[in-house]
Amino acid sequence: MNRMAGAAQKVNFSGTFSYLSGKRLETLRIAHVTGPEGDVERIETLDGNPREVIRTNSEVRCVLPDLKTVIIDRIGNRRAFPARLPVAVAALNEYYRIFRGDMSRVAGRKAQLIILEPRDNLRYGHQLWADEESGLLLKARLLDGNGELIEQFAFNEIRIGGDIDPDLLKQKYAVADDWQTVNAKGDEASADASAWQLGDMLPGYRLVSTVRRSVGAHGQSVLHMVVSDGLANISVFVEPAQSPDDSAGFMDAGSIAVYARNVAGHRLTVLGEAPNEALRRVGDSMTAANQ
Repeated sequence: MNRMAGAAQKVNFSGTFSYLSGKRLETLRIAHVTGPEGDVERIETLDGNPREVIRTNSEVRCVLPDLKTVIIDRIGNRRAFPARLPVAVAALNEYYRIFRGDMSRVAGRKAQLIILEPRDNLRYGHQLWADEESGLLLKARLLDGNGELIEQFAFNEIRIGGDIDPDLLKQKYAVADDWQTVNAKGDEASADASAWQLGDMLPGYRLVSTVRRSVGAHGQSVLHMVVSDGLANISVFVEPAQSPDDSAGFMDAGSIAVYARNVAGHRLTVLGEAPNEALRRVGDSMTAANQ
């Protein structure tokens, strides 16, 4: 698991992978290079609406040609495939039962299955296939409490090591004068300054980020808090409520569950790749500091 956690940053690779969530199936091309100046990674969709994401170290540029928009953000705490594991994996053992599965093949390469079963109902299960030679994650499945598939990433073909064609890392879509650039990085805000408190911190989870973002045409301030156990991330968005009668409860959003409620004139939206019980406990325990 330590090899798997570090391989996505230390290894050069390129290839295509598929993402499956419910009835949605998407194919993407990825190229990653690491060097003295850091990491460069580019992901491009090969079907559906065109989209490319270019990451240079911690900065991320999402290019949406159909919308003539470029979104600039920071990498944040949610780690994307194939960098799904945190750098420090030892703490996961307290909240997941971790054991070795069978050897198999993924994208024509020998891969070792690692299984993480949650010890409680506050996180999902994971199945991870690591390349035997490099340790790079080749396939990842997220499973609910009944063992049903929520989402899957899997390489279809991959080249690991050696030089990567520089053209695979270049931005494909030219940005013209009529495009808009959206800065979504936000400003770091300490938990004490945020004016909101999380009363019931879930076992194994901790607050890892508090950011204020300006969204919409009028630059409305939205607070974005993230709690994580190192593998599962839960986001809380706090914004002024549009109506005091907005309904509360769960909403269906594919593989990402969403829970919302109104508190002290604000709308709280909680989402993440975590079971409903975890989202509900986070949302119900949020209080305004001046209450």
